[in-house]
Amino acid sequence: MNKIRIGSGAGYADDRIEPAIDLINRGNLDYIAFECLAERTIAIAQNQKLKDPNKGYNDLLEYRFKKILPAIKQHPTKVITNMGAANPKAATRKVVEMAQEMNLHNLKIATVIGDDITDSISKFSRYTAMETKKPISELNKKIVSANVYLGAEKIVEALDNGADIVITGRVADPSLFIAPLIHEFKWSMNDYDKLGKGTLLGHLLECAGQVSGGYFDDPGYKDVDKLWDLGFPYADVEEDGNIIMHKLPNTGGLLSEDTVKEQLIYEIQDPTKYYTPDVVADFSNVQVKQIKDGINVIGATGTSKTGELKVSIGYEDGYITECGINYGGHNSLDKAKLATEIVIKRLKMLKIPIDAIQDDYIGVNSLYHGVLSPNSPLYEVRARLAARTQTKEAANEISREYKSLYTNGPAAGGGIRTIIQKIVAIASITIPESNVKTTIEYKEVN
Repeated sequence: MNKIRIGSGAGYADDRIEPAIDLINRGNLDYIAFECLAERTIAIAQNQKLKDPNKGYNDLLEYRFKKILPAIKQHPTKVITNMGAANPKAATRKVVEMAQEMNLHNLKIATVIGDDITDSISKFSRYTAMETKKPISELNKKIVSANVYLGAEKIVEALDNGADIVITGRVADPSLFIAPLIHEFKWSMNDYDKLGKGTLLGHLLECAGQVSGGYFDDPGYKDVDKLWDLGFPYADVEEDGNIIMHKLPNTGGLLSEDTVKEQLIYEIQDPTKYYTPDVVADFSNVQVKQIKDGINVIGATGTSKTGELKVSIGYEDGYITECGINYGGHNSLDKAKLATEIVIKRLKMLKIPIDAIQDDYIGVNSLYHGVLSPNSPLYEVRARLAARTQTKEAANEISREYKSLYTNGPAAGGGIRTIIQKIVAIASITIPESNVKTTIEYKEVN
């Protein structure tokens, strides 16, 4: 039976590159996919594009492709990635430029375009946001991005037309991995049983090292070997959708039935209905089994897609100021509480406009907020205060008040740090797939 081998090169925007290059060099891969987008990262990328029309792609694109391009020259492997983020055209121009500088030849690079509907989002102003249950017109905020989660179709078309590298913007994570299967095995876009199996593959590989032990280790309970040298996963996939997961020999990490099962339920709300642009996958009968040369995963299926596509809308929602100060030794918790009280009362006295405020005591209740109590004396506490405001001026006032604790607060405080960040909030809607028009551009490096 025919099979192809697909590796996972990244699980998020800032993931490391060495395990991916190791896979290309030693894994005998046919494809490797780099999944590098999340809701907020693409909104931030849109802001970067507004400031510079040549930016807006993944911050690590150049760093990664500096290593990827020589590796795929020595070990031919097709690359699929959403590192294009908010500006896939600019990302492709940069990769072409780098390939030319490296004197590489015979590369065909495809750019999938059409996920960015920011300019037309007003047409959907009456649509209800999933998060607020209100029309997006009521956000009353500055929208900076609106990106549709595309499916695999255009990636498949690019591969059908001989692309060696496919760069996209917002594409559903599993679609990056299912596209090579559809292309190689000539699966029908209406074969929902097969598409469900391919979506399972994508779900298992999309977070890279997470499935090979990176999110599994709990020292003394679930130990994982050499996490500092974590190997990323890859899979052999047969034409019928049978999946065998692997990790390269002599790499750290752990690929086992348990690590695969943990990844299987990651971000899954209803295992019978995992919605993607390609299919509604059903993972409820999936079986995971250790076999001689890997982890066999079978049993996924699927039903017809909904015809609706999710849109992630990024909008500016004011500023957040985060402040912290350390107290150690005798009476440290009471000192930290007094410091917080001083700042909050000062902000009220000065009538600083604040939308929301929260105080925590790291080492005491920053995670559990009083549900768990310390059972031993505290010798070190960090007070943390976070406040949300609508203006940068108010954010600056909060920061200044916190810094004044150095000489106007309880004794023995130190290590003050304040950070002010613009908030990019996210709202989500679904729109008919028929409203989205996608195209492909090709660049040749001869």
